Amino acid sequence: MADPTPTRDSTDAGVAPGRAEISDVDRRAQDVVARVLARAGTALQDDATAGYSDYDGEQIDVEERGALQRVGGLSTELTDVTEVEYRQLRLEKVVLVGLYSGSGPAAAETAEISLRELAALAETAGSQVLDGVLQRRQQPDPGTYLGSGKAAQLAEVVAASGADTVVVDTELAPSQRRGLEDVVKVKVIDRTALILDIFAQHAKSREGKAQVELAQLEYLLPRLRGWGDSMSRQAGGRVAAGGAGMGSRGPGETKIELDRRRIRTRMAKLRRSIRDMAPARAAQRSSRRVGGVPSVAIVGYTNAGKSSLLNRLTGAGVLVQNALFATLDPTVRRSETPDGRQYTIADTVGFVRNLPTQLVEAFRSTLEEVGGSDVIVHVVDASHPDPEGQLIAVRDTLRDIEGVSSLPELVVLNKADLAEPETIARLRTREPGAVAVSAKTGQGIEALQQRLAELLPRPEVEIDVVVPYQRGDLIHRAHLTGEVLSEEHTADGTRLHARVDGALAAELDRAVSA
Repeated sequence: MADPTPTRDSTDAGVAPGRAEISDVDRRAQDVVARVLARAGTALQDDATAGYSDYDGEQIDVEERGALQRVGGLSTELTDVTEVEYRQLRLEKVVLVGLYSGSGPAAAETAEISLRELAALAETAGSQVLDGVLQRRQQPDPGTYLGSGKAAQLAEVVAASGADTVVVDTELAPSQRRGLEDVVKVKVIDRTALILDIFAQHAKSREGKAQVELAQLEYLLPRLRGWGDSMSRQAGGRVAAGGAGMGSRGPGETKIELDRRRIRTRMAKLRRSIRDMAPARAAQRSSRRVGGVPSVAIVGYTNAGKSSLLNRLTGAGVLVQNALFATLDPTVRRSETPDGRQYTIADTVGFVRNLPTQLVEAFRSTLEEVGGSDVIVHVVDASHPDPEGQLIAVRDTLRDIEGVSSLPELVVLNKADLAEPETIARLRTREPGAVAVSAKTGQGIEALQQRLAELLPRPEVEIDVVVPYQRGDLIHRAHLTGEVLSEEHTADGTRLHARVDGALAAELDRAVSA
């Protein structure tokens, strides 16, 4: 995408040429917007670094994912009927809006990272980023978020760029969104609505779709707009002619009240549906735990490379895409440690700064995959401008999941082939047990597998028995789920010295005694 000209900070948009020189702080804000748009409005890696490795398989889902991309700009409100013949499919064209406080370089840098992430979110949702504005302000305006003057300047930016949507880098109050829309005269959405839109596009499973719809309805409920008693659903008969028939006095249930009731009814149905699907997921987890097979959950910031790492460790061939929230539905595969012990490893939904609380609550059943694991592999994009911020954002979300705080955590610094050596060293100082890897090239994967083998729980019962040859199935289970120390074939059977779980130890004891 070409770099739009001019980019601007909202503190000087639309100002007459005779204005005095802008301050250094405002100039830094302008530079932030210019850098965001110069990168084509994306926080993702260049296409050259987005290629798949041999471990990612054929990636047959990529074409399907592309076919599901939403096409915006299909409004039927035409100013001229002849437009029907010439209307072209087009993406939504958006202007980004950010607000920050403080005057130091750190504040501008934080604003840049956040705006880059918002641009990447907008592009993942199927939009074209045209321009961006930043305002330095201590507190958001309760009416229009930016303040009336700056909102009017934003309206000029929108009109000049031809944008049809404004995306604000925070969660707006309903009154702020309405106030800003009334000024800029185009659709205004906030960061939360944008993330929900991406989730709605990418959800594939029945449970995932139900979770996304529930989150969307929770977000929508306080944001319904109505126009008073003109929307009456009960008044009728002589009321329409100015009278007041019996049983029709008062406005009755307005349309907005009816909509709210319908939404609450639908939300209750979705919650029951998700609750009914929970036992099936619990049964799947239970079946994987039969025989004492330990489990690993991969967590991390969105686009940190979790799916690529899963493919590298297991050859799963799950979807890998250089986009935010490419993975929504958990994928579970088997792998084994260098010493031959098997374990399951689950890929989970990525996190993001200020993840909407509606999504955390709706996806609670999916996130239970994390709470039910034995080890957490926390993947961090070491090439990101703010990897420490990613660490904090993910841990803040994990803190709300029951049982996670007591689990061992292995920090994996992914994309080490793209990261600066100074960044890797800084992160290793912060996280002493971290392992630097590249899921794309395979760098550091052996060290990661070794660390996983050390963290996974070992079988607690040590046995030294002679197993009859007809019970070779027990020997096989000992190799799969236990730790075989030695094995010797004798005239009476297989002499097995191993560490196994309690259930297998009991079965071996019965087989030997029979």
